[in-house]
Amino acid sequence: MELVTIVIALALMEYVVFSFLVGMARGKYGISAPAVTGDPIFERYYRVQENTLELLIFFIPGMVMFAYYVRPDAAAVLGVIFIIGRVLYFKGYIADPKKRTLGFFFSFFPSLILVLGGLIGAIMALY
Repeated sequence: MELVTIVIALALMEYVVFSFLVGMARGKYGISAPAVTGDPIFERYYRVQENTLELLIFFIPGMVMFAYYVRPDAAAVLGVIFIIGRVLYFKGYIADPKKRTLGFFFSFFPSLILVLGGLIGAIMALY
């Protein structure tokens, strides 16, 4: 479970970096809190942060469930793919929102595998 803990911590740190980048974009594009609109580039930074937060709610419990009921090492690998996917999502979305698809794929589908695998593992543990 140590690898799982490390990967979860890295995913959370990645989110913190995205949050700092949003703060920096606020200053650069002149968007004072609490506003979240006003400059299209700032809005891209903000959407990356928010989308990452939304996906972390799905990813972290899925990772813990998968690690517990299936295999912690496989959960850690899927978690690393998620983190890389979020970087790709960030780079793509900031450049052009239409370029976010690859990053979304590499972060959403590992999360889905983690949740479904954890669910199946828990159901199988009942029998």
